[in-house]
Amino acid sequence: MPLKACIFDAYGTLFDVSAAAREAAGEPGRERLASVWPALAEDWRRKQLEYSWLRAITGAHCDFWQVTQDGLDWALEAQGLTDPALRDRLLQLYRELSAYPEVPAMLKALRTQGRRTGILSNGSEGMLADAVRSAGIGDLLDVVLSVDRVGVFKPASRVYDLVGQALSLDPGEILFVSSNGWDAASARSYGFSTAWVNRQGVPMDRLPGQPDYVLSDLSGIPDIED
Repeated sequence: MPLKACIFDAYGTLFDVSAAAREAAGEPGRERLASVWPALAEDWRRKQLEYSWLRAITGAHCDFWQVTQDGLDWALEAQGLTDPALRDRLLQLYRELSAYPEVPAMLKALRTQGRRTGILSNGSEGMLADAVRSAGIGDLLDVVLSVDRVGVFKPASRVYDLVGQALSLDPGEILFVSSNGWDAASARSYGFSTAWVNRQGVPMDRLPGQPDYVLSDLSGIPDIED
């Protein structure tokens, strides 16, 4: 079945989730952060995801911005960083994350091919609006879909349902792209064709679904035809 749309996870896929800690670490007076920022960024992202999974399982849903703050608080404490101004700065930068360098050209190529494009993310509608605006890619997206609409985080099937509802397409007509192996696998089990962007070269998750394509970055997405 021809692929008529390409839908992307946001954080870690289109937007560089390490950018906030990396940029803050380069600012004057951030010497302590500069020595630990990679570990902080990794802990922040890991806890953000873990908390989203646990909230999905227990039914204790909340705004993803709260999950993001909770993950950061854990990561800061783990590194012994207690400066409230640093916390505020990191959260500010997270609302303005950089897109990966290949993103604009990749999205333009998809649009030239006549494919619809969009985002499906755990991020709240406000977070996604800020990120899309900061990256300057709003005119390259047909839809930006947040789990806010269903009140549960991925990989709940109700989240993936949002894509077909918004675009009036069957799952087999959609390529779903994520940098999270678990997300790509779950979306494949749901019925999407999926591409896993494995930037770190980590092993594939042992899950029922397996992604159809594995790429090191997003530049090859327009070459996927069916």
